[in-house]
Amino acid sequence: MKKLGMITIGQAPRTDVAPIIEKYLDGRAELVQVGVLDGMSKEYIEENLYPEKDDYVLTSRLVTNESVVMSREKIKPILQEKITYLEKQGIEQILLLCTGVFPGLTTTSSYLIEPDHVIPPTVKAMVGDRRFGVIVPLSEQKETLYPKFSPFGLDPFFAVASPYHHDHTGYAEAAENLKNKVEIILLDCMGYTEEAREMIAKATGLPVILSNAIMAKLTSEMI
Repeated sequence: MKKLGMITIGQAPRTDVAPIIEKYLDGRAELVQVGVLDGMSKEYIEENLYPEKDDYVLTSRLVTNESVVMSREKIKPILQEKITYLEKQGIEQILLLCTGVFPGLTTTSSYLIEPDHVIPPTVKAMVGDRRFGVIVPLSEQKETLYPKFSPFGLDPFFAVASPYHHDHTGYAEAAENLKNKVEIILLDCMGYTEEAREMIAKATGLPVILSNAIMAKLTSEMI
């Protein structure tokens, strides 16, 4: 059976997101998961990988279901190591399970599927000139993620709701912030689930795009 490598910037396995990916793989490929933070304690992560001032901030999930925040620049060398590790296993397609921007990642023989290269142009084609909303996990990401969309003529309204706190109030507030401003919403983190999509869609009455579902559908076409 073919294999699809999947790298989370948190810890593997991602039991929350993997079922969404596997649904669209439909048994045609085995999902091989690795995580940038595998084997690290939360204390170690907070001490060594925590963002400094003006860092590009990311968040992800540990196997304990706790969430952590981290600096992109601090985890990037580890991420590159994980890519190389999967390549050495002979895996030809590698999906990065993060919608953040990671300039300069390289492969030797495998094809690296980076959501930040795929989602903005895809969403632009879907959104057209409609007013566009984006929900992100952290308030700091509202500024850092804007340049990901602007080259495609997208000028999104942002709201914040963490996919890892399981706080329905956060989703309700994000929905309330966006529902009268936009016509379509993107959940811009690979950690959001179908449950989150349903909550936002019900609260706003709007179409809601789930990042990991889009990536799963498109990636499955490459297997």
